[in-house]
Parts: sequence; C-alpha cells; structure tokens
Amino acid sequence: MINEILEDAGTRMDKSVEAIRSAFGKIRTGRASPDILDGIVVPYYGVDTPLNQVAAVIVEDARNLTVTPWEKHMIVEIEKAILRSGVGITPTTTGDVIRLPMPPLTEENRQNLTKVARNEAENGRIAVRNIRRDALTHIKDFEKESEISKDEAHKASEQIQKLTDAKIADVDHALAEKESDLLQI
Repeated sequence: MINEILEDAGTRMDKSVEAIRSAFGKIRTGRASPDILDGIVVPYYGVDTPLNQVAAVIVEDARNLTVTPWEKHMIVEIEKAILRSGVGITPTTTGDVIRLPMPPLTEENRQNLTKVARNEAENGRIAVRNIRRDALTHIKDFEKESEISKDEAHKASEQIQKLTDAKIADVDHALAEKESDLLQI
C-alpha cells in the first residue's frame, strides 16, 4: 500500500522532470537542435501531422538545420508551418531542401530565454510538490482509517520528502544546464 503510493509518486515525478527537459529542448539556444521544431504540425492530406513525420530534420552544422520533405509538394506547407510556429527562424528553400539558419542570440534574447527557462523550472518544481502533496494526503487517509500506524505514516512521509528533494534537484540540474547553454556565446 505505502510502496504503491511511493511508486506512483516516483513515476509521476519522473514524468514531470521529463516534461521540463522536453520544454527546455524547445527553448532556442544559439546552436541548432531538431528539438526546436518538435511542436510544429503540417497539414498533410487534410490531417495535422508533426513535422518529423513528413520530413527528415537534420543538424547540418552548429548553426544550421535542414528539413528534407519526403514528398516534394510538402515544401511550401512546411515553410508556412515553420513561419507560423513563431520559433524565430526564417526558412530558405534550395531545391528540395529547406535550410533553417539559426540567428545568433543577442544578450537581451539570452536574458529573456533564461527567464523563460526559469519559469518552466518553477512550474516543474510546483508539479513535483503537488505530487508530494497528493501522496502525503493518501498516507494521512490510510493513517486515519487505521490501515497503517503513525510510525509507518511518518516513515512514508520522510521517504516521499526524500523523493521530492531528489526530483527537485533534477529540475535544478536541468535548469543549470539550460542556463549555461543559453549564456554561452
């Protein structure tokens, strides 16, 4: 019973940390990364389809991405989708390849993106704390119903707190990595 609560809380906290890492991947740094294009969908035969399912996205070098559609007629649709997405990259087409040059970040852009990353990290910490609160509520409910003793409830609460501290440390570590990427010139 207690193990199930701990396991569920751990799984949910892991998902929150992964969501933070995914959100950080979408924040543009000065280097080219295909993760920037993850949220872009393209109309493909009447169905909104993720970009990576209609084209190959490749890192050409440190500052350039190339998008190679599997069907040539998709080039115009992909360009429009990239422009609509608001990622701040202007595509250029050469034959059947779309090139996405990453513009260098200004100091102001770096500071703003760092604020966005910190906000995402705080949202992740809040999510982890909410999961902790839910787990502690379940533990207290079992204690009230006399299904577990006070000692077991106290021990479970300590384990949940240790798990929470570890996951928040993971979020902080991911934030530190992202900030160093953003502030690196």
